[in-house]
Amino acid sequence: MKEQLKQLHHLEERVDYLIQIKDYSNWGNLDGFKSSCQRLKQTVYDFSEEEVWAQIRKLNDSICFLEERAEEQLTPMERVRIVRSIQRFSLKDILENVYDDYTELGGEEDANIDPAMICAKATLTRKGKKKNYTLSVMVIGQECGHGEEFRNGGSCRPEGNEKAQRYMRVAETEGIPIHFYVFTPGSYPVEEYPGAAQQIARNIYTMTKLRVPTVSFISEGGSGGAEAIGLSDYRLMASHGYYSVISPEGAAAIEGRIGEGNKVPRELVEVCADRLRLTAMDNLNHGIIDQIVKEPPLGARRNDFSFFSKLRSEMIKATDRVVLSCKSFQSFRTWELGRKKTKSEPADPGVEISWDLSRDEIIRLLQRRSEKYLSMAVHGYSGQPETRESALRHLRTQSEQLYYTLRYDVLKTQKRQVEKMISDVSGEGSVMMKRVTEPIRSAINFLSSRKKQEPVRLITYAGNGQSSGQRQDPLEMTDTYTSPLANEDKTVTCPNAEVHGCKDLWVPDLYGEFAGVCETCGHHFPLEHQWYLENIFDKGSIRFFNSHLTAQNPLGYTGFSKRLESSMETTGRKSGNMTFTAAINGIEIVVSILYSDFRNGTVGSTEGEKFVQACKLAQRKKRPLLSYVHTTGGIRIQEGTLGVIQMPKCTMAVREYIDSGGLYIVVYDNNSYAGPVASFLGCSPYQFAIRSSRIGFAGPRVIRETTGIDIPPDYHSARNALRRGHVQGIWDRREFRRNLHKALQTMGSPNLYYR
Repeated sequence: MKEQLKQLHHLEERVDYLIQIKDYSNWGNLDGFKSSCQRLKQTVYDFSEEEVWAQIRKLNDSICFLEERAEEQLTPMERVRIVRSIQRFSLKDILENVYDDYTELGGEEDANIDPAMICAKATLTRKGKKKNYTLSVMVIGQECGHGEEFRNGGSCRPEGNEKAQRYMRVAETEGIPIHFYVFTPGSYPVEEYPGAAQQIARNIYTMTKLRVPTVSFISEGGSGGAEAIGLSDYRLMASHGYYSVISPEGAAAIEGRIGEGNKVPRELVEVCADRLRLTAMDNLNHGIIDQIVKEPPLGARRNDFSFFSKLRSEMIKATDRVVLSCKSFQSFRTWELGRKKTKSEPADPGVEISWDLSRDEIIRLLQRRSEKYLSMAVHGYSGQPETRESALRHLRTQSEQLYYTLRYDVLKTQKRQVEKMISDVSGEGSVMMKRVTEPIRSAINFLSSRKKQEPVRLITYAGNGQSSGQRQDPLEMTDTYTSPLANEDKTVTCPNAEVHGCKDLWVPDLYGEFAGVCETCGHHFPLEHQWYLENIFDKGSIRFFNSHLTAQNPLGYTGFSKRLESSMETTGRKSGNMTFTAAINGIEIVVSILYSDFRNGTVGSTEGEKFVQACKLAQRKKRPLLSYVHTTGGIRIQEGTLGVIQMPKCTMAVREYIDSGGLYIVVYDNNSYAGPVASFLGCSPYQFAIRSSRIGFAGPRVIRETTGIDIPPDYHSARNALRRGHVQGIWDRREFRRNLHKALQTMGSPNLYYR
């Protein structure tokens, strides 16, 4: 009866799996089938072998019917439950069944800096024309574990993502491809160094220009945690997996305005899962992934060895595809690969393809990766960027590119070299003349009478181009704009009054003369973004561009179109990102502002595209780029993965701008959280915070619900961000213009136009 008991145990596992997927034990009489399995196990010795096998076959047929029905009617939320099942395959299962051999790096099991992130050196053996050959790859991915609590369900801490970045560099040094495996509901939201958001930003920044082929496979892709290892040349996704901007439960809590500690209604979670468009087919249709890997009905599990064989084949072919796309004889190699491929040999076509890339092939690899990500989510907004509006605009852009390249890259470089040569020759000549004339000058000085030296008068700026004895500071804030908040005739109490003894502040003074800053303790009260537009930049220097790009509802998210229309009507603008050119004391810069009035400064397809275009303009004209974050609530959840993909997309644009010698400065204000901080903002080498701002990866409520930790009130304060090394300085709002000008003068490379 041993075999019968084994079969009954297997049937019971299948019933439990269906109960978990449906989250409803009475569906299809699952409770009854489970009871039948348990009763038969207990009474198996009361029946003959034939009777037991007959009942097992009957149960098996019923369960098979339910499995087929469940597969046909799978909802998005049920796919999420499949991925979360303890029976789901994990990265360790892939390492053991897809690769021929592997060595885990950075510790094993719980003896690891972060067991939720696994890095391993793995090998794959392939059949060549005459012999077998072995290829090495670096495998990096999250390990959710099968009930292993120390894995934290695949939610990586910052140190785990730092480990992933370290071994990305190792793979790059060794010139071997990287296979990324995404198995995470999201990153563990802690701010302690290196910081959740900042480390994800560093990972994405590194992946944009990795000089080796990269392939990723997504089973469970949750928000920024997925992006920490998600940027790759080719992206595969499991057919029953999900990839989303936020968990369905998180989206339901936001949409339903569910208070902390209250249970989110099951029906609302199901609705939000459907609205988020998180399935593999949804992501393929939107161009977020490149290919779907077919799984068996109801998803692959730990013992689905045929699926592992298929996954091995697809990972090899994906790596081949990336490599071939960079090869000089791509068409011939692709033709041979296709000719050799037969149905009997799905895994290896018998063609030896070297995964080593030459210098020219690496350049093509990086170029294709850049084009891939910069072209994503372009259907998520309406309108065309100004540079692509017409052939005339495009010609003008190309002409500007040529002009600024000649002026600043060619002529300026030559001029700098000539000046250096003259300086060196002049310096040598001066030293020689000084040695010759030194005795004569000493004698003259000794014989001549000493004259009383007059003090040197400093030439100061009078504001009109004339020198004057009385200084008029051009970096002083203007007072031509006063916040509308100053119109209320009342007093307010500073939040720090009990600690610092601050006096009550009269509102007209606070928001007028004091610029929203408490005189006693320096606490910064929030101000509208218009205050910055009017007071930071030179008068009349602001020129907006791409203002016509309009935020849309690309997923058809229920009710979101009306919310967008309301935001547009309230603000008079079409997106949550303002991009413009301006000047600081005559220095021309490019500016991107995420502001609170439009959907709380959240980033979607439109905001991301405008930021990318700002990077390109700054790169073309050799100007500094300022990203001022008046407020950002993160990635716009109503755009799903079209919003999430803005993290690697915008980081790619920033990386190319910085690599070209640009100066990228980020200034945080008010509340700055989530995806933007974990990508294109957090990767800046120069990040500053306005005093009293709050910066982090996740808000207090999310941290409490995720970690069970009650954080202190100042956990996300600018001062703590500075202490952790997440920002490089704290600025007073009243000194914003002066500090920004100082940064423009002292930071950045000689590639800037004014250097």
